[in-house]
Amino acid sequence: MDDHEQRTEAPARPGRVLIVDDEANARSALAELLEDEGYITSTASDGAEALEKLPLFEPEVVLTDLKMPRMDGLALLEEGKKLRPHVAFVVMTAFGSIDTAVSAIKRGAENYLTKPLDMTAVSALVERALEKSRLAAEASRLREQVERRLSFAGILGDHPSMQRVLKTVGQVAPTRATVLISGESGTGKELVAAAIHHNSARGKGPFVRLNCASLAESLLESELFGHERGAFTGAEKRRAGRFEQAHGGTLFLDEVSEIPLATQVKLLRFLQERELERVGGNETIRVDVRVVAASNRDLKQLVEDERFREDLYYRLNVVQIDLPPLRARRSDIAVLAQHFLRKYAEENGREIDGFTDGALRALVGYPWPGNVRELENAIERAVVLCEGNQIDADLLPVGSGREGPRAGEGDLGLLIPGVTMAEVERMVIERTLDAVGGSTAKAADVLGVSRRTIQYRLKEWRGGELEPDE
Repeated sequence: MDDHEQRTEAPARPGRVLIVDDEANARSALAELLEDEGYITSTASDGAEALEKLPLFEPEVVLTDLKMPRMDGLALLEEGKKLRPHVAFVVMTAFGSIDTAVSAIKRGAENYLTKPLDMTAVSALVERALEKSRLAAEASRLREQVERRLSFAGILGDHPSMQRVLKTVGQVAPTRATVLISGESGTGKELVAAAIHHNSARGKGPFVRLNCASLAESLLESELFGHERGAFTGAEKRRAGRFEQAHGGTLFLDEVSEIPLATQVKLLRFLQERELERVGGNETIRVDVRVVAASNRDLKQLVEDERFREDLYYRLNVVQIDLPPLRARRSDIAVLAQHFLRKYAEENGREIDGFTDGALRALVGYPWPGNVRELENAIERAVVLCEGNQIDADLLPVGSGREGPRAGEGDLGLLIPGVTMAEVERMVIERTLDAVGGSTAKAADVLGVSRRTIQYRLKEWRGGELEPDE
């Protein structure tokens, strides 16, 4: 069907309405009515034709009959929502089929009209549906805009410490530098490694992962460098290791602190010469691989304890990225929680609007020892168990008896009238130091001040000497 021409002067941004009905006269009458009111209209004779027009005409409102040949209104509603989620559907049905119209509303229709149509009611419903469609589209656009500002390659964070991480990722990704990512379990080290890979010139090459703590010492060397047939019992054929598999791409070595000292020697040789030999072989193989390593342990301390080679540490630590624990960036908790809510609500086909105020307080107040991974698991569980359209605190495994801000405290700690700025400063610094395990360097990074500033404050409050610069 051809689109109808507008007959009156359109508003600055006229609404677009697709009219779907197998009765030609009904389609034309509705089109004339809506065009007289300033809308742009298009028509279709059934659901199948309407689906073809959705991406071409881009309607904001679909006004559709329920009973039609080929594809009825319910099927159109279901398929149309997948193509254009923000389009508002208004269904039309005979008076005797109200149950079908109610079913359509449960599936996502905005409202329904009964035939014969009351043209005043049609006009009012279409106007309300257009407003709702535009609000939903604008909310989605703003949400995507905010997430683009807060994220990089899927990493979310508006806290200054995470913004510094994202900046470093953006700077180091295009280079060939080896990167060491440190941070507690669950902070997202693998996500950062993947972001570095996918935003580099190697992005189209393989991204190969290996958790060095998951393999016995006898197997790790073979897994990394491969082996020749007969190299050991069970080696029935030649096998390429992870370095060869990652040729032209990136090898992510998680928990690199768990590599035995003997294997560390071979890893150091590869980083120096970009060459390796398979276990049981003597052929020298050149491989083009970028190495990104990660650890939740203090490698520098392991070097001092003679449990990790110093020369390997410096080879791996060309650029270091420290991921802050979630408890040190509480302002990101709500953003992350909303992100996981949308993700798991969509995966499970649930319509959940958000969190109650009590749930948000519980989320922000809990210390999240398992970091982002624990938060994600908690939100997935809450989505699965939620029976309403909001998640309440009782669905979250963050009991009121656990560690969190004391009564009267907020995200920065003391927010009680009458407290001095000096007291607030002390609370902020001391709580940040607790969150990062007492490291003044990490606390300074989180707070965006110099390490020396924190040391002077600690000397003032506790006495003693200043720590030497690292």
